[in-house]
Amino acid sequence: MNLLASPFPEWLLWLANGLAVLLLLHAAARIRWLQLEQAELTSWFGGTTLILLLWQLQASVEAGITFHLLGATALTLIAGRERALLGMAVIIAADTYQGHGEWLANGLSWFICALLPVTVTTTVLQLARRYLPANFFVYIFLNCFATGALCMWLSGAAACLLLGMFSASSSGQMFTEQFPYYFLLGFPEAFTTGFNLTVLVIWRPQWVASFDDGFYLLRK
Repeated sequence: MNLLASPFPEWLLWLANGLAVLLLLHAAARIRWLQLEQAELTSWFGGTTLILLLWQLQASVEAGITFHLLGATALTLIAGRERALLGMAVIIAADTYQGHGEWLANGLSWFICALLPVTVTTTVLQLARRYLPANFFVYIFLNCFATGALCMWLSGAAACLLLGMFSASSSGQMFTEQFPYYFLLGFPEAFTTGFNLTVLVIWRPQWVASFDDGFYLLRK
């Protein structure tokens, strides 16, 4: 999902970049930087680095369309919404620097690969805490496994829709030819997110901002 600039009008690219910068500044302003503990910094920076490495395992079937795991759900559960948005921006910028995208299209890429999955993950987590039992398996199977797959599918659908609107291919053609790849990627995305979060909440729960022992394990 490393978008190229060529299929899109220049006004859309600059609008997306401007909005992305404003939203990132807002996210940065909401972080209590001086109160972050070492465990929070370790999990945030470590998670961002590992996801960037994961993005290097990618394949492309045509120019402007690449397929790789997202990692946005995992980073959101580990670091929280605001830090995940910033971390994903760093990942997209670093990946573009390595030649896998174009700077002018980074705003659109951030909306699809960061804002959308991070918002979905945060919303599902909040709804689960409000309406479902405070159960460890609800957190693992719904918020990690299922949400990881859902975010991959939604991001893939958004990419196909956007490219279908502005590229030479129609939306129907994009969904027919490209979305099946994103659908298949949903399963390794779910497994990778669920497996790694399970390991973390067992061995390093202090590294997972969204996991609370008192809520999921001790609450009666």
